[in-house]
Amino acid sequence: MPVISSTKNLEALSLTLVAEFDAAVERVWQIWEDPRQLERWWGPPNYPATFDRFDFQPGGKADYYMTTPEGEKPRGWWKFRTIEAPRKLEFDDGFADETGAPVDAMGSAHAAVDLEDIGGRTRMTIMSTFDSEEQMEEMVKMGMEEGMKEAAGQIDAVLAEHSRA
Repeated sequence: MPVISSTKNLEALSLTLVAEFDAAVERVWQIWEDPRQLERWWGPPNYPATFDRFDFQPGGKADYYMTTPEGEKPRGWWKFRTIEAPRKLEFDDGFADETGAPVDAMGSAHAAVDLEDIGGRTRMTIMSTFDSEEQMEEMVKMGMEEGMKEAAGQIDAVLAEHSRA
């Protein structure tokens, strides 16, 4: 399992996941910039993601849904804030309704992804920050922390299967 740690910090309203991979930073970056690779790991194993839109540039948006084992399709959205290939990515993340419109009542989170070279391997840190303690507690209660761990646990297989020249 590539996950090294998962830390909740109520004071900072953050959830941080750290994972390490036997791949170069540039290769790990590809699992974020390529929506077909992202679909292979974003979400827990029984909740595969499908990205309908993926405008990977600052200010761009991504729309996706996850298919539950029961066939339901809860939707989400991202708005890309910072993209500094191949080391840094920041985006806002939220829930969407069946038309893809943001569900404001659920709030949004901010995700910061950092990729660091550690001797030819990559350390990936994903820090999600929340608007309020209540929002953070609700997301943890909904299984976000465990889901992130399970999702990251699928990355090694994607790295092994997909490669670019």
